[in-house]
Amino acid sequence: MDNLGALSVLALAPIIVVAVLLVGLRWPAKYAMPIGFVAAALVGALVWGMDGTTILAASIEGLVIAVGLLYIIFGALLLLQTLTQSGALATIRAGFTSISPDRRVQAIIIGWLFGSFIEGASGFGTPAAVVAPLLLALGFPALGAVLVGMVIQSTPVSFGAAGTPVLTGIGQGLAGSPEVDARIAGLGLDQAGYLSTVAFEVAAIHAVAGTLIPLFMVCLLTRFFGENRSFAEGLAIWPFALYAAFAMTVPYVLVAGLLGPEFPALLGGLLGLALVMFTSSRGFLMPKQVWDFPPRERWLDRWVGNIEPDTSVAGTRMNVWLAWTPYVLVAVVLVLSRTVEPIKDALQSVTVGLSDILGTGLSEELEVLYSPGAVFLFVCLVTYGLHRMGGRQIARAWAVSARQLAGAAVALLFALPLVRILINSGAEYNTSGLASMPLTLAEGAAAVAGPAWPVLAPWIGALGAFVAGSNTVSNLTFSLFQFATAENIGVSPETVVATQAVGGAAGNMVTVHNVVAASATVGLLGREGDVIRMTIIPTVYYCLVAGGLSFVLIYGVGFNIGTALLVLVLVSLAAVVVGLRRSAPTRV
Repeated sequence: MDNLGALSVLALAPIIVVAVLLVGLRWPAKYAMPIGFVAAALVGALVWGMDGTTILAASIEGLVIAVGLLYIIFGALLLLQTLTQSGALATIRAGFTSISPDRRVQAIIIGWLFGSFIEGASGFGTPAAVVAPLLLALGFPALGAVLVGMVIQSTPVSFGAAGTPVLTGIGQGLAGSPEVDARIAGLGLDQAGYLSTVAFEVAAIHAVAGTLIPLFMVCLLTRFFGENRSFAEGLAIWPFALYAAFAMTVPYVLVAGLLGPEFPALLGGLLGLALVMFTSSRGFLMPKQVWDFPPRERWLDRWVGNIEPDTSVAGTRMNVWLAWTPYVLVAVVLVLSRTVEPIKDALQSVTVGLSDILGTGLSEELEVLYSPGAVFLFVCLVTYGLHRMGGRQIARAWAVSARQLAGAAVALLFALPLVRILINSGAEYNTSGLASMPLTLAEGAAAVAGPAWPVLAPWIGALGAFVAGSNTVSNLTFSLFQFATAENIGVSPETVVATQAVGGAAGNMVTVHNVVAASATVGLLGREGDVIRMTIIPTVYYCLVAGGLSFVLIYGVGFNIGTALLVLVLVSLAAVVVGLRRSAPTRV
């Protein structure tokens, strides 16, 4: 078969199957992902000509990656349970409540600012696995906690794990191409300088699109979990939401321009968190009218998971600094392990995994000490001593965490093999000579778009992240395609590749296994479709804005699709704001 349109549809089929089952029929991921896996295997074998050995090897590769992700999830669960059993979460909850009992303020400080910092230090879905259980302990509905944790998987993601999506995703995705090397030489740069140039464009686009993310987050929170089901109650806190947004995005862009791709999210989140915590404790822009969830007895059943936050184990309230020490230690260890080369090299030297799986050349290794999971486990061990925990408390923390992990395992053990079948379906692994399914799908979209491609570029990045669950993998898969497409239509490849990275970050808000991972930490498995139904709203907004900005950066402001798209988004948002203010004015 050589019909690009038909091949594109077939390449999309496994994703459509998963999307329909999860979002349309609201199936749990543990049922939807196995069916999606079967669909991917069938399309790979019957259309792409992948043999059984390659499909099996790709599946094994995915299983190894899934084990690594479950390792991180278990570490996050264990840290939560450790702090719960020691009583630290009771103190942390009181500390945030003392700044403001307003749930909107808590969501922005913990989700947007603290989550951005954790993303910058760790990446790979870790912030949602940290933020969601912390919000649950503060009294948020489990579903609302996951919503906040997923929405902030956007602006900081392109610079997660000390810049991995740019340094590894784009860097390795473009490596070895003569056309890329010629472009770099023509600009008078080396590879590091070229990646810094792309990173600054990534940060600039993110800063514009991401400024409204905290406001989106609280509006979704008040609409889906408030007593009055009102977007307006979230909109009422717009001064604080925008202030918190700029507190992160301004240093974020400055760091990208001055220091490169390693630390925009990490330092932007840290500086923003310190500033907003300081000013909020003094009442700056705090809402006068406090917003809270309805009484717990009126919560819908689907809001609640099977984990009940238990702070009764705290016999006495501990010192606030002692309570926060484990989280601070997580941040410090992550930063040191990713920025101090001797430590980083030592940790990365310890690996387990498989090489040349079934003779196919596919390999996958886990860096067991470099993983965030190892950091979580290390901090748990330190916390046992710091918080003077007893054997019974420690045993209970491990037992509860193990039970919670089991619920997440099934979906992830099928999701990652599905991804690896799609990615490893290229010409080197098939008998048809076709490009891999993701590249075929992207080529079909580009053939339709032509010069308007920059508008669609972020959607390809988002698609890659949705499928692979990673901005880094999305960039590895599509960066060279985006670069080549840009050169073919005669536009700046740097801007198009940057737009790919931004779209890949936006796609993290709806990626299935990140939703599963976050849901597992609050005992909310089986409702992944409900989360995606909510997070798809800011995802669409993000891709629309990124595409419009990319087009305008390339072609300029004028009577063109990019300008029209940005105007449409602005007018639509303004119309919504005006309508909400007229229908339900709220004062703060």
